[in-house]
Amino acid sequence: MDVDPDTTAIVVVDMQNDFCHPDGALYAPGSEDAIEPISSLVERGRAAGTEIAFTRDVHPEGQFEDAYYMNEFERWGKHVLEGSWGAEIVDGLAVEPGDLVIEKRTYDAFYGTDFETVLEDRGVTDLLFVGTLANVCVLHTAGSAGLRDFKPVLVSDALGYLEADHRRYALEHAEWVFGETTTRAAVEFL
Repeated sequence: MDVDPDTTAIVVVDMQNDFCHPDGALYAPGSEDAIEPISSLVERGRAAGTEIAFTRDVHPEGQFEDAYYMNEFERWGKHVLEGSWGAEIVDGLAVEPGDLVIEKRTYDAFYGTDFETVLEDRGVTDLLFVGTLANVCVLHTAGSAGLRDFKPVLVSDALGYLEADHRRYALEHAEWVFGETTTRAAVEFL
């Protein structure tokens, strides 16, 4: 897959301690396993001049107190609390000056953020998605990107997950409904 670094961003979704570190509140071993594959793709992308965007799922302590239906703390327990170690990007994935960092409050990094505007201002049209969890935040953000007329591509061997079936579902759903999939080895920066 040929990738134009001038119009592409690598979107690193929620690679945070609570998801990727064994001491994290919602640790998923598949997420820890994705750190090195993501790091290697990000480094190749940086060398080619590709935009790098990190999303961070961050919840204020009282975010869901008045929730009618959607209360992530009831569903998943408290996680990625604002200002906590769990909300920080995991060691092994360094945010560098010039990288985008988008803080989000739910599964979709476009919802309630300026992510779309920032990408458009930088001339980005194509998005390579890596990160965690494949069937939750990666899938919802990539689907939302497609609805906004970005080209979303999930990088299959750089996705974290709780169970292998979850990753498989996300990839099949993306291909069937809104996007494409590829592998790290198939990504060729022009």
